[in-house]
Amino acid sequence: MAKLEDRIVAFSKLGTLFADYYEYASAEKQIETTNEWVSKLHDTVHSASLYNGWFTEENILFCLQSWSELLTEKNLNNWFKQYDLNTLNNKRVAIIMAGNIPLVGFHDFLATILTGNTALIKLSSNDKILLPFVSSFLIEQLPSLANAIVYIEGRLENFDAVIATGSNNTARYFEHYFGKKPNIIRKSRNSIAVLTGNESKEQLEKLSEDVFRYYGLGCRSVSKLFVPKGYDFDSFFKAMYPKQDIIHHVKYANNYDYNKAVYLMSEFKILENGFLMIKEDPSYASPISSVFYEYYDTIEELKEKLNTDKDKIQCVVSNGLLDDEVAFGKTQLPSLTDYADNVDTVEFLLKTS
Repeated sequence: MAKLEDRIVAFSKLGTLFADYYEYASAEKQIETTNEWVSKLHDTVHSASLYNGWFTEENILFCLQSWSELLTEKNLNNWFKQYDLNTLNNKRVAIIMAGNIPLVGFHDFLATILTGNTALIKLSSNDKILLPFVSSFLIEQLPSLANAIVYIEGRLENFDAVIATGSNNTARYFEHYFGKKPNIIRKSRNSIAVLTGNESKEQLEKLSEDVFRYYGLGCRSVSKLFVPKGYDFDSFFKAMYPKQDIIHHVKYANNYDYNKAVYLMSEFKILENGFLMIKEDPSYASPISSVFYEYYDTIEELKEKLNTDKDKIQCVVSNGLLDDEVAFGKTQLPSLTDYADNVDTVEFLLKTS
C-alpha cells in the first residue's frame, strides 16, 4: 500500500478534477474541454442522471463541488493530524453503500483508503456509476490503489470489518450477518430545524436549501420543524417559495400528488403551497414533498426531548440554541469531521484489529 502522503495527493487531485468540472459545467457558454478526465466525468454525470431520476445533474454537480472544497492536501492532512497513525495497517473493510443521494458513501470510502485499508465495496443499485469512475481516476493517479479498491457483486466474504448504511429494517439484517465482526451499522436518521419565530428572511431562505436539496432524500435533509406554540408559518412558506420549480421534477411531483391525496383522504390537517406540504406529526421521517412539524413549550423542554431522541437525529439546524447546531443552509455541507451518527469512522478503522 502506498504511503499516506501519496494517497492524500491522489485524493487532492480528485478534488482538483471536481473543481475543474464544476467550472466547466457551470460556464454560461459551454465549450469543448481539452481535459480528458473532465470530458469523461461529464459523460459519467450524464449517465448517472439518466440511470437514477433523483440524481439530477444539478444535484450531482452540487455534490462534486462540495467535495472539491474538502479534497485538498491541506484539509486532508489537517484531518489526519489528530489521529495516531502508527496503527495503520491493511484490513479488508466491507463497505455497504446506501444510494439515496449521489456518492453518499464516499466519506466511508475515503476514510478506508486513507487509513491504508482495502475497501470491499457493495454498491447500491441506485448509485452504481459515480464511484467506479472516481476509482478509475484515483488508480490512474496512484496505480497501487488498484489492489485497495474491490467491487463486490455477490456475497461478501473474507472481510475484517464492516461499515454498512441502510434503513432500520436493513440494519437488523446487517446486525444478524455482520454482528460478529467489528462494525459500524447505521440506521435511519433525519435532520430537524428548531425555529423560534425570530429568524430573518435570509435564514429561512437558507433553510429551504436544507429542506429541498437532494429532494429531501438525505439523512441531513430537514424533514421536521420544531416551532413555538402559535407560530405563524406565513414567513416560512414565503421563504420556501424560491424553490417552487422543484414541482416540475416528475418524480417529485408524483410524490407530491400521491402524498397530498393520502393526507386528504385520511382527513389530515395540512398546510401546503403547491409544492410543499407541512403536517403536524410526532414522527421525524416525513415523506418526500412534505415536512412534519411539532410545537414546543420551552427550549429547555425541547432540549431534553432532542437528547432523548438523539439516536433518531442526524443534525439540528438552529441559531444560538444548541452547542452542536448546524447553521441555516449548511446541512448538506458537512466537514471531513462531521461523521455520520457521530461515530468517528477513522478512529474505528485505526483501532479495528
